[in-house]
Amino acid sequence: MTRILVIGGGIAGTATALALHKAGLDVAVYEAHPDTAEDIGAFLTLASNGMRALAQLDASDAVTAIGFPLPWMRVLDDQGGEVARVPLGEADDARLRYRCIRRGELNAALQAEAIRRGIRMTHGSRLLSVVDGPDRVTARFADGSVATGDLLIGADGLNSTVRRSIAPGAEPVYAGQSVFYGYTRSAPVAEDTGLITMVRGSSAAFGYAVSPDRETYWFARVAGRAVTAAELADPAPAAWRERLVAALRKDATPAADIVAASTDGIMATNATELPPGTPWRSGRMLLIGDAAHAASPATGQGASMALEDAVILAKSLRDTPDPESALALYESCRRPRVEHNITVSGQLSRGTRTPPARTGGAPAAARPGDDKLLAQLDWGVDLRTVAGSAD
Repeated sequence: MTRILVIGGGIAGTATALALHKAGLDVAVYEAHPDTAEDIGAFLTLASNGMRALAQLDASDAVTAIGFPLPWMRVLDDQGGEVARVPLGEADDARLRYRCIRRGELNAALQAEAIRRGIRMTHGSRLLSVVDGPDRVTARFADGSVATGDLLIGADGLNSTVRRSIAPGAEPVYAGQSVFYGYTRSAPVAEDTGLITMVRGSSAAFGYAVSPDRETYWFARVAGRAVTAAELADPAPAAWRERLVAALRKDATPAADIVAASTDGIMATNATELPPGTPWRSGRMLLIGDAAHAASPATGQGASMALEDAVILAKSLRDTPDPESALALYESCRRPRVEHNITVSGQLSRGTRTPPARTGGAPAAARPGDDKLLAQLDWGVDLRTVAGSAD
């Protein structure tokens, strides 16, 4: 049986382990963080295509037990006027509805499901180096331990150690926006849950949703200088709040009041992306998720694309006679789609592309209606019969 090492126990890595296990492969996950990382990150939306991928992994129940569905979206202009209200994704199917989830809770739920299925998951294993041999690949960790396998999957995120072995010169670049996230229970909004509101402000792209227990989740994408490494290392949420409120007050929308009501817990990051054409594989090593194709968050597709990766990689290995053919098949299916998403999301972040009013900015890469994509994700379909672009 092919033994596969997955480096990284985040969303991409754990979902990939679930998929490989379902395909009957021997898989082990190595995660640098000492526990489930429930404290890491802000929140995200899983789009219908991501929820469809989870359904193929028989993991829908684990995820729908957390977060809340978002079957509708509305779009406001900079004066607070509603310019669109539309169903979001596959809103008619409860399993496939968009879902708003705290990133750490999603990560913990997927890890718990992997452990329940008997998948080996080792925490506190920080990768130092990879040696790719003619017959085996070897991973060496900071604690002195070593693991060998037939394949190694780098799901270790934006600053991937595995990527340094595959593409030493490939580094993420700033995509033109800093991104802020926060929560508040005292925001002056009266919206029902089940609705995400996208605000096209003059100074920022803003979005918010209200949970069933009346907590408002919000994000702001602000063009301009990147948040510095020093600011990220020593965050000052109060200063970030003041900066955001001052910018958002220029518009007659709820955004400034929502941020002003967020007294703590504001998080900041930078929108970054990996340039299209970044190598994904070498010998017995393959990159997936953000390690391979990180995009700015403007399309909201990062986690959903990683879940698609998991399903299609497992099917590639299941449906082909050897690992080299499998990795080539995987790349032919995935590269056109995810690189289209990088391009469109980057254009939205840099302001060179205007989001359509009816979709709030979701590009073709973010919509799951493509028949080829649906077939690629369908666990019962041989991937070789539907290989190729699905954008």
